[in-house]
Amino acid sequence: MRTLSADWVVPVEGPPIEDGAVAIADDGTIAAVGAARDLGPCERHQGCVIVPGFVNAHSHLEYAVYAGFGDGLPFVPWIGLHVRRKAALDLDEMRAIATVGAFECLRSGITTVGDCSFSGVSAEAAAAAGLRAIVFVEVFGSDATALERFHETEARIAPALSHRVRIGVSPHAPYTCTPEVYAACAALGLPRQTHLAESPAERPYLVHGRGDWTPLAEFLVRPPGETGVRLLARNGLLGPGLSVAHCVHVDEEEIALLAEHTVGVAHCPRSNGYLGCGVAPLAELVAAGVAVSIATDSPASTPSFDLFEELRAAIVGARARAGRPDALSAAAALELATLGGARVLGLDDRVGSLVPGKQADLAVVSLAGSPFDPVEDPVAAVVLGGSPDRVTATLVAGEQRYAKGTTRWPDSTRAARSARSKMLL
Repeated sequence: MRTLSADWVVPVEGPPIEDGAVAIADDGTIAAVGAARDLGPCERHQGCVIVPGFVNAHSHLEYAVYAGFGDGLPFVPWIGLHVRRKAALDLDEMRAIATVGAFECLRSGITTVGDCSFSGVSAEAAAAAGLRAIVFVEVFGSDATALERFHETEARIAPALSHRVRIGVSPHAPYTCTPEVYAACAALGLPRQTHLAESPAERPYLVHGRGDWTPLAEFLVRPPGETGVRLLARNGLLGPGLSVAHCVHVDEEEIALLAEHTVGVAHCPRSNGYLGCGVAPLAELVAAGVAVSIATDSPASTPSFDLFEELRAAIVGARARAGRPDALSAAAALELATLGGARVLGLDDRVGSLVPGKQADLAVVSLAGSPFDPVEDPVAAVVLGGSPDRVTATLVAGEQRYAKGTTRWPDSTRAARSARSKMLL
């Protein structure tokens, strides 16, 4: 038994506990959560708050060093540039980048990712770092042969898969995959994730075949004549095994369809903002009963895997869109980034909150010397004042996977930077 105590423990499912503690059983589950005085000898983290590890329901670890590529370009030319640069890399280089991404997530207090992976190397990176993951291997195409590449990838990464690192499948988007491919992916019986309604360019193309999509010509499928949400609903392809990223441009009927079919949404406010895609209707999705998370996407569109910055962007976006300061509270945002992410990925029975019986996935955040010290509201202090530099420890299943000042960064860092240099040419 190992017990950690801090000035505050924020279970998410339950009120904050002043001078609280978390007891971790030998099997890596949470044995107890409560007042430190009631849980026996503790490892004390002075000036800190213990929170559940963030569940980053939509990421791309393979793009950890892509920051700034195509900044300021419209969505379609931006993604076209991204595809061309990625083609310059081999698997070893992608693996090195993904490994850096996995460690960056741990440094940000992230313990679980739902990662969309072009090559599948994110599974190897997550396994090496000790990060919990569902790795959604991306699929593109117009018929069932699109899954041949998926099965090749699955076989290659099989040694990295475990109860902690699981495989899923990602039919990329309705403009790069037909309903037949979505159906073939669903037939695999694996967790699925796709991109829907991300950019303003998507609806005109899908519904009317309009817009210049030349940079993605080799990946495009024929426009189906309806939006992605309606297309998947009509073909019986929405369901609880599917999560979707973005949903910036969805109308009331589409939100109702997502709620009716228990489809979770990963909300990525910084990515959507930097790419000029807009602000997703977060309040409307939540009000309709859609499971929503706050996620980082990738440094290809967002500068970092910093989920603290993502929390603040979500709050600013929600309040600005609604014109109300109570549109998204710090407590609600923290829940979306922890238990909300777990719900979107179908893992809320295991992670996302500090509850006895769940996995001991947690982060220790120091607030010493911050503008919030002494702490009045530990949730607001973590959400509004937290940063990767303030994360002192990250544990996954009770195992310390990151400790500030002592964790050695992987040897892949130099290779990842070299790969970025290669893409600049």
